[in-house]
Amino acid sequence: MSRIASIDISHHRLKLDPPFKASWDGRPRHYFDATIVRVRDEDGREGIGSGDLMKGFEGHEDLFIGQDPRHLERHYEVLSHINFHYGRCWPLDLALWDLAGKVTGEPVWRMLGGRADRVRLYASSGVLREPVDMAEQAERYVEEGFPAMKVRFSSSAGGRSSWRDDIEALEAIRMRVGSKLELMVDCNQGWRMPWDTTLPWTFKDALAVARELEQLGVYWMEEPLHRSDLKGMKALKDATCVRIAGGEMTRELHEFRDIIEERALDVIQPDVALVGGITGCRRLVYQAREAGMMFTPHSWTNGIGVLANAHLTAGAGDAPFLEYPYDNPEWSEARRDFLLVEPLQHAGGWLKLGEAPGLGIVLDEERLKATRIS
Repeated sequence: MSRIASIDISHHRLKLDPPFKASWDGRPRHYFDATIVRVRDEDGREGIGSGDLMKGFEGHEDLFIGQDPRHLERHYEVLSHINFHYGRCWPLDLALWDLAGKVTGEPVWRMLGGRADRVRLYASSGVLREPVDMAEQAERYVEEGFPAMKVRFSSSAGGRSSWRDDIEALEAIRMRVGSKLELMVDCNQGWRMPWDTTLPWTFKDALAVARELEQLGVYWMEEPLHRSDLKGMKALKDATCVRIAGGEMTRELHEFRDIIEERALDVIQPDVALVGGITGCRRLVYQAREAGMMFTPHSWTNGIGVLANAHLTAGAGDAPFLEYPYDNPEWSEARRDFLLVEPLQHAGGWLKLGEAPGLGIVLDEERLKATRIS
């Protein structure tokens, strides 16, 4: 029987030159931080996870040492208690799934149900560009085989003066690529960076934008209102033919239960690296399906987070698209996946997961040594 022997956590920082200026953040980002969680068993096998910073986990190692890593529901319960009292430590759940796959010799997507061994991707942009530049980026996505693209609207700190300027960029994309891409829009109203105190849109603001998006055939409208406004989300969903999406920063699974029971969204977007891990979010896959809602995860962490969300989506979910953070040159696959020996590579807009046991993660140990911070 496999037993957990040790848990190791390390933090890493990649300098970004030139910096990355995200649409949701008025401050250019000069570095990219990542946390690695390693869980080893007594036979030397190692499970790997990444995502949140694991704040609050120190001192709780003894709750896992000596346990069978395959007892995933038990570990989920412990992590949910740590989440309540201290911080989000869900990357450990990812590492445990990776280790459990290596113990059993199976890829995680098959352990989760085996619906598919690949996922269809949408290219998720992150930079605000002039309309002509956004159109050129969209054209490149078409050439690479992506079926869909997510366009970011600026938050109050982001850069464009109003949502009407964002609509101009969206119109330029539609003019250039026509119906070759499904278009999603992230309105960036669900949450703010700590220094941004501007209020989010009102319901009438969001409805006015939704009317414009209807004309452009947008597939979904993401985070159009503050994350707590479930009644507003539901009213907006009922008032427009555009799908309403959200939940990327929702912190508790019971909050998703309320969203699903209220039918407040068309699309829920939890991230297994940030809420519930694979074990918790697996519950949401089935709840959403039974409620006639789409489950497609947020995945803007790093390549390990993308892989973990992809395994759940392929193995148990049936989402038409999975988020693939990718916006060259500012947010390249090499930057996003600096922890890995090779960045993830899509093939014509598909991510194939293969037969490697666990999550299929191969770390670049030399890079990790060079980027490690205390």
